[in-house]
Amino acid sequence: MMTFVGIVPWILIFGIMYLLLFRPQQQRMKQHRNMVAAVKKNDVAVTSGGLIGKVTKVTDSEVELEIAPNVRVKVIKSMLSDVRPHGGKPAND
Repeated sequence: MMTFVGIVPWILIFGIMYLLLFRPQQQRMKQHRNMVAAVKKNDVAVTSGGLIGKVTKVTDSEVELEIAPNVRVKVIKSMLSDVRPHGGKPAND
């Protein structure tokens, strides 16, 4: 009986840590995986290095971004930090 009373607080601590720390991180990772898997041509993508470009080509593991007229770079899909669907409001240029 005494051993059970000593274990209960530890179980509660680990349960609270799971709910507050590990579960939200797992959900963010799942959202990022889904976002990267759904990237398609003409989307606007932001890399983890801060480059913003239009997606011109998508392969299994890489994305080709046009960051300026006739300037294209290849980026590993997992390095994308944000993907904005095509069809957003145009800039006032």
